[in-house]
Amino acid sequence: MKIQFFLVFIFCLSASPRVSIGDSNNPYKSITEIITLPKGFNIEIYSDKIPNARSLAVGDDGTVYVGSRGSGKIYALPDYNKDGKPDKTIVVAQGLTMPIGVAFFKDDLFVAEVSRIVVFRNIAQNLTIAPKSEVVYDWFPKDPHHGAKYLRIGPDSKLYAPVGAPCNICKSEKAIYATMTRLNPDGSGFEIFAEGIRNSVGFDWHPETEELWFTENGRDWLGDDVPPDELNHAPAAGQHFGYPYCHAGDIPDPKFGSMKPCEEFTPPSWRFPAHVAPLGARFYRGKQFPKIYRHQLFVAQHGSWNRSEPQGYRIAVINFEKGNPISEHVFAEGWLQANGKVLGRPVDILEMPDGSLLVSDDQRGVIYKITYAGVLN
Repeated sequence: MKIQFFLVFIFCLSASPRVSIGDSNNPYKSITEIITLPKGFNIEIYSDKIPNARSLAVGDDGTVYVGSRGSGKIYALPDYNKDGKPDKTIVVAQGLTMPIGVAFFKDDLFVAEVSRIVVFRNIAQNLTIAPKSEVVYDWFPKDPHHGAKYLRIGPDSKLYAPVGAPCNICKSEKAIYATMTRLNPDGSGFEIFAEGIRNSVGFDWHPETEELWFTENGRDWLGDDVPPDELNHAPAAGQHFGYPYCHAGDIPDPKFGSMKPCEEFTPPSWRFPAHVAPLGARFYRGKQFPKIYRHQLFVAQHGSWNRSEPQGYRIAVINFEKGNPISEHVFAEGWLQANGKVLGRPVDILEMPDGSLLVSDDQRGVIYKITYAGVLN
């Protein structure tokens, strides 16, 4: 009898397709069963083979490209049979320096490293042949602190890349630090688009106004609740958002605040809770989700690293009305457990052609897919 019970137990373990997350109450519970979403939404694993998964981009053929941080690799997830799932995982390039930023434009894949932007031409036709890169621009600073760069193509067909401050709080003599930059895809026309930005790792353009909105991570070591992280609005070039003199619009920095008053700078359009680390941000343009989500901003909150009680580790929605943010609510959570245990860290958000959302998680090395199967309104 004991032998039969043992065999049945072994069979049950081997038959389970779930990936253990180390939950002491149920060690075989899947991470996707723990994440809570609004009624009608579903989350599943899109890929679990991307170590340090960071930024996301999608090609014209539906192939998803993924940047990474520690591995130095760029990945491609082609969906040859168009069933909404990747058929294989391809390492497009390796040996790069923190290549978190990826952007697809006119058949080419642009990748942002710490000190340069490179491009892989005709990427879809060259996925499996170790494509060679071309240098687009290589004059960014080499500082690793806040040196990893998000990368997007704007509605003006220009490349946008932030240059973070090389510190927690400091005033650099070089104008390039703590900025948002832009340039043409051929590397020409480089300019500083906005200043006073400590570190942005996510931005998008409003679908109606085509104006830039970007997340910004506030400075550390002013306390658990100060300063708030930010969502900033840059409708045109030339604005200064306060760093290092002023935080969140009205909080003078203890060291640099006496040099310039907060009134000189553009305040944030929305304040996130302090240290939630808002990263990837995407306005929803699709039709799969209910209408209440259309043109609303989904934000991946990566989570605090030094707060006495951690917070973040979730996906939030910033609700817009008449082009301005009016409220914030949690859309997906569960990566941070009630006991403080962290099960994952959302990084970037990507809308797929069918209106589903992909979310990268650099802690677990996975990409999630969120779909809606409820009643549309």
